[in-house]
Amino acid sequence: MEPTAARRSSLCDIGFWADRTALHEAASHGRALQLKQLIESGAPVNTVTVDNITPLHEACLKGHPVCARLLLHAGAQVDVRTIHGSTPLCNACASGSLECAKLLLEYGAKVNPSLTALTASPLHEACIHGCVKVVRLMIASGAQLEAYDVHFGPPLHIACAKGHVDCVRELLNAGANVNSVKFHETALHNAARVDMVDMIELLVEFGANVYAADNLGRRPVDYTTPSSPCYSCLRFYESNPLSLQQLCRITVRRTLGTRASKVIGQLNISHRIHEYLQYSDHPASLE
Repeated sequence: MEPTAARRSSLCDIGFWADRTALHEAASHGRALQLKQLIESGAPVNTVTVDNITPLHEACLKGHPVCARLLLHAGAQVDVRTIHGSTPLCNACASGSLECAKLLLEYGAKVNPSLTALTASPLHEACIHGCVKVVRLMIASGAQLEAYDVHFGPPLHIACAKGHVDCVRELLNAGANVNSVKFHETALHNAARVDMVDMIELLVEFGANVYAADNLGRRPVDYTTPSSPCYSCLRFYESNPLSLQQLCRITVRRTLGTRASKVIGQLNISHRIHEYLQYSDHPASLE
């Protein structure tokens, strides 16, 4: 079923714009009964606005899984993209709707749609908005941990920039590269900017390089306020190297990459070493 353009209207002398249809409005406001009646009366579920936004985009952006299911069951295209490149799954992740995200994946939504200059991946969207459960779902569904967005860099960078430490933990545990760069800037630079000691400590324990310099020649500590807790924390790590035990853990996980958690779980080692390698001594997210 091909997308159908919504009716266009002229608005004085500012050009044409596409009306949002009754389907768009019902999906956006979660009016499932009205949406069902419109679909049964023959309203095209793939109708698009001038920005190529479908009713499914609207339902997912506002987190209405019942409406999303009605649309998908009626033949809504699961991976249709707006003019900015966003898919319904991107919208579901942006809204933090775990139910919508699961539903879209059940209908075959791509967890790794091609990136454009105007849109981020579903995993990026989940990290931007701090939806740790959705981040976990995207990772479990095969989301690329190093997908590079021209504005945000890898997902780890934006999770740090937004101060979402639980999302950072999920990404690191899944094998994200703690020292990935965006214009020579690392995730640790972002953690220093948002002034979060717990995030800095987490990144360093996963092997973040405290001496990394960005394109301005500035280290993470240079983005902190002297005498602040973050400044003291980074200066401590600069002056005190990690223990051999910690370095061994970092090396093992770095070597295994995204397979780390699975492989470590299969090793014939003591429970204590297993817990240490899996960072199980860190408190899990309560979300």
